[in-house]
Amino acid sequence: MSEGNGNSAYGRKAFKRSRSHFTDRITADGRDGRPVEAGRYRLIASRACPWASRALVSRRLLGLEDALSLGVVDPVQDDRSWRFTLDPDGRDPVLGIRYLSEAYDARESEYPGGVSVPAIVDVPSGKLVTNDYQQLTLDLATEWKALHRKGAPDLYPAGLRDEIDEVMADIYEDVNNGVYRAGFATGQKEYEAACAGVFHRLELLGQRLADRRYLVGDSITEADIRLFTTLVRFDAVYHGHFKCNRWKLAEHPVLWAYARDLYQTPGFGDTVDFDHIKRHYHQVHTGINPTGIVPLGPDLAGWLTPHHREQLGGRPFGDGTPPGPVREDEEIPVQGRP
Repeated sequence: MSEGNGNSAYGRKAFKRSRSHFTDRITADGRDGRPVEAGRYRLIASRACPWASRALVSRRLLGLEDALSLGVVDPVQDDRSWRFTLDPDGRDPVLGIRYLSEAYDARESEYPGGVSVPAIVDVPSGKLVTNDYQQLTLDLATEWKALHRKGAPDLYPAGLRDEIDEVMADIYEDVNNGVYRAGFATGQKEYEAACAGVFHRLELLGQRLADRRYLVGDSITEADIRLFTTLVRFDAVYHGHFKCNRWKLAEHPVLWAYARDLYQTPGFGDTVDFDHIKRHYHQVHTGINPTGIVPLGPDLAGWLTPHHREQLGGRPFGDGTPPGPVREDEEIPVQGRP
């Protein structure tokens, strides 16, 4: 999510998502000059951001916590972008910087596209490596395999990649990005087209998931991660704040059960911070919420209710196993959880 300067402009100018400017890849063989190496890189993420949340889920499912350290930014930015005010003295304890923009500036000055998360920073140099949110998690699943935990699931299995890519492309266009096109629309027709696209795709996904537990195959893949990070924010922010209000997620039996199933799966709900999500969207997007008031609802208790999706079969982690307990230093405060 790329924000910082100009947050007040959202809802007042046509929305167009910027392409990632820094697309260096970290690979097993280091063919792009960035070899996978335990401890060399640091993932910077916001628990409020759906694009960054993909990386948080992937990192946890794959057991990369010791290999790829994590810095979490404040959900509310100031005019210099994402900031490390959650850390002592307002500095990232590993990189020693106050703002993520400092790692961007160390890499390149006057870069286009703003400061976005997720971002991976090279610790020795302090320079940004990549902010390519589309490729980053695919590389975690494939290029970082030597550092995966024992029993890590295959989130991007070779035999299913064409189908996964096709499903993810539709989800991105109509759902992941569609909610933003609706929320930041500047005209009625623009809004209605985007909103209609969101719900049309959700209905199709509901039909797909009516008789299968996961989107592709019989276990969790990258496609499920990308849909989940939008669904988990739907009732909390997209339904009201982005005006995607034809119905609530909790009113769709199939998608609500599917989302709860994933939320209750280790690696998903334990990365979600509803407090960060709600404060970011309502306090940062002043162009569409000028008062900055954060709603009290919705009631989060439903996320932990039985979903009964196990009746459809499937194996959440394939031939693998669930991730272990959340590291103590990465636990989410109680107010951010149901």
